Amino acid sequence: MFIVICLFSLLIITVSVIITHEKHGGEFMITRKLKETDIMDNAHGVDARNLYNKDTAMVTVITLKPGQSLKRHITPVDVAFFVLDGMGTVEIGEEKIEVKKETLIESPKDIVHCWYNTGKELLRFMVIKAPRPEKKTIFVGD
Repeated sequence: MFIVICLFSLLIITVSVIITHEKHGGEFMITRKLKETDIMDNAHGVDARNLYNKDTAMVTVITLKPGQSLKRHITPVDVAFFVLDGMGTVEIGEEKIEVKKETLIESPKDIVHCWYNTGKELLRFMVIKAPRPEKKTIFVGD
């Protein structure tokens, strides 16, 4: 079920991420443009833009500069990541692997995970949380 929700979210918020919150003459379709979405304040201190935020799911696009990383943390819901651009290393539990553009990575809830931009270009990935977390993320000291 989680995979279906993630794939459905990816279809709705395509890789070309359209975001400006404008209605197109109808009452159902809302589009947004990533570059017009504000960077949100976050504990990681990185470029994170929230594209979709409903009770059923939350979709954020994170951009890491070369050498930049997230803080190790635990999320209280299942998470799927989809690499939009660049390459980097993702850590989930005791596993660390290098991932590249157009790769989907699943992370189960309640497990430590982290992202590192080990490349020479921007690393941009979509974070899909379903459902939207009600509990706070727990940060883990390194």
